[in-house]
Amino acid sequence: MVEDEEGLVSALRSGLGRAGYAVDTALTGAEAVEKLATTAYDLAILDITLPDTNGLDLCRAVRRGEIEVASGRELRVLMLTARASLADRVRGLDEGADDYLTKPFALVELLARIRALLRRDVTNGTTQLHVGELVLDSSRHLATRGGRELSLTLKEFGVLRYLMSRPGHVVSAEELLEHVWDENADPFTQSVRVTVGTLRRKLTQEGEEPLLETVIGRGYRLRGAT
Repeated sequence: MVEDEEGLVSALRSGLGRAGYAVDTALTGAEAVEKLATTAYDLAILDITLPDTNGLDLCRAVRRGEIEVASGRELRVLMLTARASLADRVRGLDEGADDYLTKPFALVELLARIRALLRRDVTNGTTQLHVGELVLDSSRHLATRGGRELSLTLKEFGVLRYLMSRPGHVVSAEELLEHVWDENADPFTQSVRVTVGTLRRKLTQEGEEPLLETVIGRGYRLRGAT
């Protein structure tokens, strides 16, 4: 989130965090460029009026490949700004924004727009992920295995969602820490190991085939559909 209004940054970090999202923040364009180059973000929320640049210029530079972005040009961009005129909205979309929301806004609408943007590449237009017996519905915050509802914490849900978007692939602890936690997470914490451990136990009851495995020295893998 690139926003120079610190009160809004604090409120949104809290609100998005309660919804299960890991949020990094930047107060200036320069800080945003530095973070975009080092972390593969799924979504950028950009204000237009920043102390050192214009959010539209930053969005255009991302789309044209003029600045280095770890997640590539496919980074989804949501403009969140007080500029509400039709001309501003049209320009924002023309400069490469995927969506445009004006201030003041309701958090529930922002969350709905975020869900819509984040599901585009992994769920074929739905809010659900399917991997074998596992079904995860982001909009309802519901996960099931073979119809059995899984009682998951926010972090367990976030880890499962990330793994289900990459079934069969090994995902490192560092990658999970980056995408499910946030920039304030201690890189030496045992949070990932503990969360994966509790998630593994909740995924598999007696008599069920284990779905989440540890690949020693590399990370974790969710078995694909069988």
